[in-house]
Amino acid sequence: MERARFIALYQEGLYSMSELCARFEVSRKTGYKWRERYQAEGLAGLTDQSRAPHSCPHRTPAKTETALVRAREAHPHWGPKKLLPYLARTQPELPLPAQSTAGDLLKRQGLVQERKRRRKATHPGSTTLTADAPNAVWMADFKGEFPLRNGSMCYPLTVTDAYSRFLLVCQALPSTQHGGAKPVLTQLFAEYGLPQAIRTDNGSPFASHAVGGLSRLSVWWIKLGIEHQRITPGHPQENGRHERMHRTLKAETTRPPDWDLRGQQKRFAGFCAEFNQERPHEALGQRTPSSLYVPAARSLPARLPEPEYGGHFHVRRVGPRGSIRFAGRPLFLSEVLAGEDVGLEEIDDDVWSVYFYNVVLGRFHVRAWQLRG
Repeated sequence: MERARFIALYQEGLYSMSELCARFEVSRKTGYKWRERYQAEGLAGLTDQSRAPHSCPHRTPAKTETALVRAREAHPHWGPKKLLPYLARTQPELPLPAQSTAGDLLKRQGLVQERKRRRKATHPGSTTLTADAPNAVWMADFKGEFPLRNGSMCYPLTVTDAYSRFLLVCQALPSTQHGGAKPVLTQLFAEYGLPQAIRTDNGSPFASHAVGGLSRLSVWWIKLGIEHQRITPGHPQENGRHERMHRTLKAETTRPPDWDLRGQQKRFAGFCAEFNQERPHEALGQRTPSSLYVPAARSLPARLPEPEYGGHFHVRRVGPRGSIRFAGRPLFLSEVLAGEDVGLEEIDDDVWSVYFYNVVLGRFHVRAWQLRG
């Protein structure tokens, strides 16, 4: 061992400290350090010493580590971005580490699995979602259906507020039919009021291939004064906030699914409570949706208002088969409008705009006898 030879030669007194250091190619500071260690600890003092400090004032306290681990175990899908704000809110007296430190702690405890980073996809031309206040836009969709353990299918109807991310409902339904969706939405309107707009895809029961994409649901929304925003077909990213919530919903409530709709609904109810009241959201500055959401000022009316068309409009009642009479001939619109009044406004020679309430369904060209969207 070189350091032991250095000390032995030094003790013989044949060489000065400067000469020994030059011979062993070390600095005089190192030479004196070896001598002091030998005098204090003997040969054991000449071995490599740990560079770690004897104490670390920045080390995460044990109670903080315990709280982090317990919070992660209670919320296994949350990372440090959500766990730290959650603990700050629920245990404000607890000293909290940096996000990276919390992540390292969870990794050491085996509570985090490394995930491959995916390049974020861009979608040029997608419609920008604008919601500057609660109830400006609600987002509605049916999360992809999945089989329950009893063999039946579950179709979760979900509605969120675009501004606050508040999950208004997640209802387990046996199908996507109008008859199941409308009672759920009626209850939402009664509890939370009417939004300014509802944003959906182009699938049933929200839209159809009828004129103006109308469905029985969208006809009802128009009569309530709610704008129906339909995303571009094949572009779910235009409802991206809602789609992101669906991924979390699927991971936490459907793997594995429950036995039947009633059991699955209990899981959905628990998810809604946690999502709204406990889970911090990065896009909200780590606040919870319930801290930002307030019900709408407009309430569900007892009676639907009648349409008001100007005096220059030609008003026609849609028949049971979806047609009106115009210029002595039948003009088909849609069966979902049966029994409703539409208004026609002439905007050019033999060209008429067809309105349902304040929504333009299309332009009717009399000479070609065509209704064009």
